[in-house]
Amino acid sequence: MVSLYMAEQQNIEWKGTWRDEYLKWISGFANARGGKIYIGKDDGGEVIGVDKANKLLEDLPNKIRDQLGVFVEVNLHEDKGLQYIEIVVPKYEVPISYRGSYYYRSGSTKQELKGAALNEFLLKRSGKTWDAVVEKKSGYDDIDEDSVKQFIKDASKANRINVEDGISIPDLLTKLRLSEGDKIYRAALILFGKDPGRFYTNLPVKIGNFGDSSADLKFHEVLEGNLIQLKDRIPEMLNAKFLKHPIDFQGLQRYERDEYPVDAVREMILNALVHRNYMGAQTQLRIDDHSLSIWNDGNLPDGIKEADLKHPHASKPRNPLIADACFKAGYIDAWGRGTIRILEACKEFELPEPEMTEFQGGFKVTLFKDRYSEEQLKKLGLNDRQIKAVQFVKENGQISNKEYQQLNDTTKKTATRDLKTLVENKILASSGISGAGSYYTLR
Repeated sequence: MVSLYMAEQQNIEWKGTWRDEYLKWISGFANARGGKIYIGKDDGGEVIGVDKANKLLEDLPNKIRDQLGVFVEVNLHEDKGLQYIEIVVPKYEVPISYRGSYYYRSGSTKQELKGAALNEFLLKRSGKTWDAVVEKKSGYDDIDEDSVKQFIKDASKANRINVEDGISIPDLLTKLRLSEGDKIYRAALILFGKDPGRFYTNLPVKIGNFGDSSADLKFHEVLEGNLIQLKDRIPEMLNAKFLKHPIDFQGLQRYERDEYPVDAVREMILNALVHRNYMGAQTQLRIDDHSLSIWNDGNLPDGIKEADLKHPHASKPRNPLIADACFKAGYIDAWGRGTIRILEACKEFELPEPEMTEFQGGFKVTLFKDRYSEEQLKKLGLNDRQIKAVQFVKENGQISNKEYQQLNDTTKKTATRDLKTLVENKILASSGISGAGSYYTLR
């Protein structure tokens, strides 16, 4: 019997026989957190034995060393008279390739790294991040003076950095560690560039208004600019064309009792701009009659899972220089609390819990406008009778016990029990009237 502990590990792979293509798995483990490959076990982890185990024990260390440059531990084990091989792969701090390709173990799958993901991986292995690379074709003339002034103004209010009056652009970038001699880092262009799109074509942010399906695009806008500009242009565009009830983004504390809480939308925008993979696809905002979502390229950092976002968690910014500058200006904090603020804002606003998921190579946050939609009610575990009753109240304003019985063709006892549960879950409110005149409304 295979232990549940072993079966659940993401750094274990079982193979019935050895094939040289499994060198890709070894590359993936070495590039991730290390792992173990067992040769002579079936897909369920049961020992089935392997032929010529002693020869594998002798050949595999040399084959792996010669083709990957990796030193592994190869062990021979026996269970009930059946021999199997254990290959222990350590984590390597340098990139490990197999025939010119790089692989990475993610969850229980092996992925070949390509494009933006490969670039980010190689940078990380070299001890650098994308935003800390010098942009050789740029200079101080590419920095927008108005954006710098806005940053200094915001930083002075936040009181997280001491900026002298009249500080020059080169001195400010040096203070923010965004330059190297007379060269500036990519982070400086993302934050303050006059035309950052000239250097990085995927910077624009797309906003789309959709109908009942993803194929029903009603209208859209594409916004360009640096981060300092986009953090204001996106809310302005949302209010101008996409939200039925404009949100007061200026005060940052007042909630409009309309569609979405300003704190949640603000955090979503800033998190997307600060933590996105700038080598990947454009950031995308989608608005329909029921939800608002933001997707940005780049998965969660290693060691952080979706469930962790609902609790205090470590801050592991993909773009640490960009994140540090935004912290000093008061746009974000440095404690990994952005997602918690989104959750708290939606709870205070009495909206459904937002969804935060890794999606199609990126990260997506979705706010739901209607806590009484069928989809949201199903998430709460309501039965079909209760869902039908809530939809009835949405259309008619109230429901009585008798109407509940007629609507669902059920008994008074069942109706009373169902309605009591809806009240306890703070979905319906009782009128407080006893007897025949009692009714229930939405909370």
